[in-house]
Amino acid sequence: MLYIFTGNGKGKTTAALGAALRAVGEGKRVLMVQFIKGPWKSGEDESHKMLAPGFKLVKMGKGFVGILGDSLPRHVHEKAAEDALAYAKEETESGAWDIIILDEVNNAMQLGLIAEEKVTAFVKESLGTIEHMILTGRDAPLVLVAMADLVTEMRDLKHPYEKGIKAKRGLEY
Repeated sequence: MLYIFTGNGKGKTTAALGAALRAVGEGKRVLMVQFIKGPWKSGEDESHKMLAPGFKLVKMGKGFVGILGDSLPRHVHEKAAEDALAYAKEETESGAWDIIILDEVNNAMQLGLIAEEKVTAFVKESLGTIEHMILTGRDAPLVLVAMADLVTEMRDLKHPYEKGIKAKRGLEY
């Protein structure tokens, strides 16, 4: 099954992590490959170790692209996204995982870091091999939405950022 968590609201990665937590509790093996998140520290960087070996998180992104002080050349971000997809493909083919999560892959496609066609081809090839796949990030492409078995769109109704309140460590990252 293909799940997509998308939209402009908070909670896409958190929903995927919740699914992973539940799956590991049932003896499933889950791999999360992060396409954008890189050197920034977040709570899951440590907590995933507590779920090992059933859950593995691999940060392959180089950080947020073009915002929040990003000074890396674009080609570095593009290579990171290509490497993340290649890694996900290799791991899928290994048969070691029941669930693969491509965290923020939708963002990577929307930003033009990786071609939508490459991700779509990977998903089509992999769904016969792997039990479940979860894609997260804003702006999920319509072709993937059409392929998905479950699509949840998060949307902001109210956000503390509107009042100038920054994200809280341990809750939002």
